[in-house]
Amino acid sequence: MIWQVRTKALSIEQPLIMGIVNVTPDSFSDGGQFHTVGQAVDHGLRLVADGADLVDVGGESTRPGAVDVSIEEELNRVVPVVEALSARGVVVSVDTSKAAVAVAAMDCGAEIVNDVTGFRNPEMRRVVVERQPGVVVMHMAGTPRTMQDNPEYRDVVAEIGEYLTDQAAGLEQAGLGAERICLDPGIGFGKTAEHNLALLANTGVLAGLGYPLMVGVSRKRFIGAVLDVESVEDRDRATAVLSGLVTFLGASVVRVHNVVYSRQAMLLSAAIVART
Repeated sequence: MIWQVRTKALSIEQPLIMGIVNVTPDSFSDGGQFHTVGQAVDHGLRLVADGADLVDVGGESTRPGAVDVSIEEELNRVVPVVEALSARGVVVSVDTSKAAVAVAAMDCGAEIVNDVTGFRNPEMRRVVVERQPGVVVMHMAGTPRTMQDNPEYRDVVAEIGEYLTDQAAGLEQAGLGAERICLDPGIGFGKTAEHNLALLANTGVLAGLGYPLMVGVSRKRFIGAVLDVESVEDRDRATAVLSGLVTFLGASVVRVHNVVYSRQAMLLSAAIVART
């Protein structure tokens, strides 16, 4: 019931909330709202005040079709925010697929490295084995530019489960402690709405793979498709419903933009679980 991160042991006896801080001009959900260091730090602190257990700071959009950001630009966006939040006692995750950014963020206090590419890059694997942070191993088909180009699976749950356990096993074999690994099926990353729904329906299967499971559905496009809701902010209530559902089914962490709504749903879910 512990997720060991770089310098802390996080209890997952009760599911955790990871608040999202996008220091980007082009993220699908909040691009440009928190683009300056001051805005991003204030937002991160507000998420914690609202009930977030940790904060995920990212400096490169991973929306469908997103273009790459240079290492220098990502460092300029991310490092000051990570440093300021860590100095205030916030447990910070850095959302990056670049080894240099992961190293700089850990040097400034980041406890977790969240890699949407699942640590396919050997340099990223080397860095996390050397530094021993907590890690989030995510599944993504292709790259942000290509991931929604007709994604296909024979059995989406089995294939993604196998990918995640293979990547985790590779990290363990390289020397990363198993207790530091969290898995993420990558809802919306190279999946259709049907794929996403199948993965959510099988949250219990994915949570039973032997590692903590993180689920990130916040404001995702498939919610809008199912509910016919265009505005991303208007998807927060539906996101909260899913947060309560997936934690009921066994997820250990949810990654969300609106902490207040999801926290309420998760508390209700926990109250029900306590009585089963």
